[in-house]
Amino acid sequence: MMRRATIWLGGACVAIGLAAGATAQSSTKKELVQRVLQLQQTEIENVARGLVERPAAQMMQEAGIAMQRQVPPDKREAMGKAIEAEVKKYIDESYPLVRERALRLAPTTIGAVLEEKMSEDELKQLVAWLESPVNKKYQQIGPDMRNAFIQKLLNDARPVVDPKVQALDGRIRVVLGLPPPPGVSSVPGPASLPPPKPPAKAASR
Repeated sequence: MMRRATIWLGGACVAIGLAAGATAQSSTKKELVQRVLQLQQTEIENVARGLVERPAAQMMQEAGIAMQRQVPPDKREAMGKAIEAEVKKYIDESYPLVRERALRLAPTTIGAVLEEKMSEDELKQLVAWLESPVNKKYQQIGPDMRNAFIQKLLNDARPVVDPKVQALDGRIRVVLGLPPPPGVSSVPGPASLPPPKPPAKAASR
């Protein structure tokens, strides 16, 4: 009887020890995940800012095209400044709201995936990399590299892409029944194409 009691107590102690170890490991993983989120806070904030700025940038681009086509040149500068002021007001009001939600959602989305998919050792390595001087320097020079690459790509691709964009714009205008913009010759659409030639008659024998 005493032997059985000793075995039962030993088993219970082992179970308690394993549970305590699992709890400690889980706690360590949560702390590591929290550290990763802290180190990535700037990236999370950039995502929030991008979500806010993307529709504003698209609307500004469309407004710029509309001004070039419909607004007299002497009024464009004042109108452009007014639009920029409205866009700035929108960003100043919207970004803090989206940023707060992004930081609040990150632990239950990004953090949950990190905790589920990565081991404790992998999280330690990730934290070490994010805190390393090499990564910090890479993050510092990253924007300059991206901007230089994007600008170079734009300059290199513009001669090839711009004519296609203009042609697309012209064809869309034909479909919509709109006149071409000032200074641009009309783009032939389906209705303005010459009728097909009748097939040649077979030679008589």
